[in-house]
Amino acid sequence: MPHKTFFWFFFPSGLAMLLFIGLPIISSFFQSLHIEPEQILMEVEKCDPFGCKTETKVDIEATTKLQEEQPLGRFNGLGTYGDRNHLAFEEIKEAWNNSSSMGEFTDILLNLPFYKALLFTLTFCFAVTPPVIILGFIVALSINTITKSLKGPTIFGVILPMIVTPLIGSLVLFWMIDAKGILGATIQYLFDDPNLSLKSSSQLTWITLIIYGIWHNTPFAFVVFYAALQTVPQDPIEAAIIDGASRYDRVRHIVIPHLYPVATFIILICLMDNFRVLEPIIGFAAEGVAQSLSWMIYNDLRSENKMLFGSAGATSMLTIIGVAFLLTPVLIRTWREFRTER
Repeated sequence: MPHKTFFWFFFPSGLAMLLFIGLPIISSFFQSLHIEPEQILMEVEKCDPFGCKTETKVDIEATTKLQEEQPLGRFNGLGTYGDRNHLAFEEIKEAWNNSSSMGEFTDILLNLPFYKALLFTLTFCFAVTPPVIILGFIVALSINTITKSLKGPTIFGVILPMIVTPLIGSLVLFWMIDAKGILGATIQYLFDDPNLSLKSSSQLTWITLIIYGIWHNTPFAFVVFYAALQTVPQDPIEAAIIDGASRYDRVRHIVIPHLYPVATFIILICLMDNFRVLEPIIGFAAEGVAQSLSWMIYNDLRSENKMLFGSAGATSMLTIIGVAFLLTPVLIRTWREFRTER
């Protein structure tokens, strides 16, 4: 009977996970094994009063018929995963054999599309997530101590960046750092340089994107930490106050251990969310110096003439594998702590 109850309790969630998570992943994998059918070309003779000449054009009728016969495209196996736009096995082998130093090999590797996008994605993840956790905790701890009359307006001001959609928020900040924006003009005035711009180099653009990521994600960490602070038991805190423990000691030895599971949850969510960074890149028009794995998928699918479904599927699968590797250490540690407590 308990097993039957558990089955009917889990069945709706399991079915939803299968429909909205499992099937799209399977679909992406099958699509990644195919590439788009080649366009069929034909030669057409075009004549005018000055003579005739032969032009090569796409045979739309024949190409459409071929696409109908092969809706997924031509089967390519795992070939897409190893091409230049993805894992680039041949290019890496050639670079390794021809490079005179490790630095030269690294430069070549990081100029390949997939590894260039992977570098920015990982940099964004690990540069944004720790400050988000720290700032979210500090803000939650601070607001938890202020008077009730000030909590409402303060909380609204703190969560405002989370309410604003990522694309709108990045566009607002992009306009602010422009040479004619308030931040851009202020920086030019302070450094007395009319040509100084935060958009002038790839490093400054990366820093701006990271700052935006911290600004946008910190409210989420704050909300979760603030809610968790309401569950901290008061008896140990009151006993620590009687024993003369400072506020720092109470936070360190009572509050933080109580919030460990919450912090783990926030880290998991932030890593997954930051790994799929896309909107800030589009909002900042930073595609030239900052591409992420999600942007590669978007770029493959935004062309109306030839959408690269196979390439997008391969990048999606590699992204899923990357997220799994990223989250595995945290999940293993959480599982070990759970087993120890039992």
